[in-house]
Amino acid sequence: MQFPEGLYYTKDHEWIKVEGDTGTIGITDFAQSELGDIVYVEVDTMDESVAQDDVFGTVEAVKTVSELFMPISGTVTAFNEDLEDSPETVNEDPYGAGWLIRITIEDASQLDGLLSASDYAEMVGK
Repeated sequence: MQFPEGLYYTKDHEWIKVEGDTGTIGITDFAQSELGDIVYVEVDTMDESVAQDDVFGTVEAVKTVSELFMPISGTVTAFNEDLEDSPETVNEDPYGAGWLIRITIEDASQLDGLLSASDYAEMVGK
């Protein structure tokens, strides 16, 4: 199980990579392994401002549907359209090609409340 350094993690198993005022968001390796085979990703918040901890979409696996929560407040600017045809990419490469959305960050100070890679790994017992 991987927990790359340089990312911020949430207790809800999302990660965010920050580059300037842009954040790229996905679900963690732990989350995708717990969900199992992902068959559909839905994001219905394009071009919307979404508050920290609010739902920005859902991910559907063979046996369950799970809500996706915003790590920090931001405006959704991009959805990984490759997931429409290949949602299993989230399983195969959760920190790379399996990213979910990109946002414009509205309050970077909210990053201070997120977990480091080592804190997240400890939380999930890995």
